[in-house]
Amino acid sequence: MEHETVVPQRVELTEAETSQASRTYWDSAADDYLAEHGEFLGDDRFIWCPEGVDEEQAQLLGPVKGRRILEVGAGAAQCSRWLVTQAADVYAFDISVEQLRVGRTLDRRTGTAVRTVAADALRIPFRTGSFDSVCSAFGALPFVADAEAALTEIARVLKPGGLLVFSVTHPIRWSMPDDPTPEGLRITQSYFDRTPYVEVDADGTPVYAEHHRTIGDWIRALTGAGFVIDNLLEPEWPAGHDQVWGGWGPDRGRLVPGTAIWSAHRP
Repeated sequence: MEHETVVPQRVELTEAETSQASRTYWDSAADDYLAEHGEFLGDDRFIWCPEGVDEEQAQLLGPVKGRRILEVGAGAAQCSRWLVTQAADVYAFDISVEQLRVGRTLDRRTGTAVRTVAADALRIPFRTGSFDSVCSAFGALPFVADAEAALTEIARVLKPGGLLVFSVTHPIRWSMPDDPTPEGLRITQSYFDRTPYVEVDADGTPVYAEHHRTIGDWIRALTGAGFVIDNLLEPEWPAGHDQVWGGWGPDRGRLVPGTAIWSAHRP
């Protein structure tokens, strides 16, 4: 998604450059992001995607009461806050300290506190085999250069049999412009071009980076990290839902998927 005062490019970045760009962007955008999307996300709801898939009804994580759960790339930790209200034992991390600061504001507003830490998905600061489940709603995994390395870290902190569920932009959407109107229903980019989408500032420094992977890439990254894939949910656009979020909206959402929600487990 394009942001103001920056130049979009398709260029390769190292993992370090990607991490720094993510930290820069999410630190600068934390307050504006909440102002724009906070009403839709809620302070203590678990919304998986712009299509509005709500964990309270979807139950993609299964029963969570008493389960030790880690949220990866939690942002302001809205999803974790909902899990706390369901009596789960929850920890969360994000690369952005400003996002976590916003999360503290939501803690006070809701009266539900989440245990959070600032961390990178390539270096998760928890012991091996610490968690029953790991979840991520558009957090961290689209913003790392090496998805398999991040998934390997997630596998490390999961107990044997542990569950991973995460949502990302559906890969097919990378071949289309970031336009939710009917005009956006056209192919403008090769689906097979994995060059990341990067935004740079006036000095040429990357300040936002998002990586594209095909469906096959995600399968290989998950299995390469030792996961067994259980399901891939491609949510249809709900009738009566008129929320527009970047490239997501009813005009395109009724015809092509915008989100991929992966479920897998560590054997």
